[in-house]
Amino acid sequence: MSTTRTWLRHNLFRTRRDTVLTVVFGLLALWLLYKTFRFIFVTGRWSIIEVNLQLLMIGRYPEAHVLRLAVTVVVLALWGGLLAGFIRGRQVRSGRMTAADSKLSRARVTDLVERLWIPLALVVLLLMLTSTPGPWIMVGLAVAAALVGRLVGPFVGRLRLPPIGSLLVVFVFGAIPVVLYFYVVTAVGFDGWGGFMLNLFLAVCSIILCYPLGVLLALGRRSGLPLVRLVCTTYIEVIRGAPLFVLLLLANVALGFFVPDSLAPATSTRAIVVFTFFTAAYMAEIIRGGLQSVPRGQIEAAKAVGLSPIRQTGYIVLPQALRNVIPAQIGQLISLFKDTTLAGIAMGLFDLLQVSGAITSQEDFRGQGLIAETLTFAALMFWVVSYTMSRESQRLEKRLGVGIR
Repeated sequence: MSTTRTWLRHNLFRTRRDTVLTVVFGLLALWLLYKTFRFIFVTGRWSIIEVNLQLLMIGRYPEAHVLRLAVTVVVLALWGGLLAGFIRGRQVRSGRMTAADSKLSRARVTDLVERLWIPLALVVLLLMLTSTPGPWIMVGLAVAAALVGRLVGPFVGRLRLPPIGSLLVVFVFGAIPVVLYFYVVTAVGFDGWGGFMLNLFLAVCSIILCYPLGVLLALGRRSGLPLVRLVCTTYIEVIRGAPLFVLLLLANVALGFFVPDSLAPATSTRAIVVFTFFTAAYMAEIIRGGLQSVPRGQIEAAKAVGLSPIRQTGYIVLPQALRNVIPAQIGQLISLFKDTTLAGIAMGLFDLLQVSGAITSQEDFRGQGLIAETLTFAALMFWVVSYTMSRESQRLEKRLGVGIR
């Protein structure tokens, strides 16, 4: 008790000025907390979310093909579990981990729940808003598939496979997401996608594509070849100097002046290209800062042991550079995820933000001022994903010892 009183006196009530500020901002925080809870549990009219939940999540995706989305979620859960277990098994085989540590113990499950309790709570909330058993069945099967994959994966990882067998396993793991992509797209093209699913798809594809491009641009800007350095520097400075919204407008409008409509890619594809090129330029500058943070002695030591320039970069310089700038990289990727809402405004895509505004014009909800409820739901969805990415990046920093000498 005395320790708490000492902390309060030292941090909040040290002087009269500190006391006044503490009381004023404390009352303001309590008032905001009261208004928030009152809006959520008393005055908020959430029926508009319950009625339009499917529209908010998957847009106008045809009802006849929704089963494909459910199958994709379950298979991806199985794939993720297998991949996690496979990595654990390889670590056991290489001696970096014991077999006991690789098992899915109760403590490991508890740790996973503590890390991901916010997105898990969001999933439970969404399930409670559903009126059909389909989503419950899908989530149950996905959880079961992830557990099965996690239990089976270590056995596959510990197998002593020949080089061809290892390549085959890597090929299978890489081919599963590609097959699922075509499985969904062949049924409904990008133009039929919408809702939060579209935001996630734009973000995931752009992140996967922009990261290697950003690394190459960063290395190119530091290259000793003048032409390569000039091209990379020009690209980075030009793209970083242009507003993302303008680039999206150009991709949506100006492309038609140069490419026939029959050859022009879908609007979602254009958005992915713009997000990829735009974020890669920023990622290149972040990674360049990481490259400059690597001590010169590391490079000289790599040269002393006879490593080639490519091996110096791949084994010594680049791993340290990427590790040093994890916070900035994750921050840029979170920004990319939130910027996907600009595609709806600039290119007419029916993303979550556009759906949130459109459903307030429905006959049952027109003129009732429900935009606060719909935007709150949209903000919650984006916040949960962004916060989870931030927390996981902090965990990765701690595991890699970023900032610890």
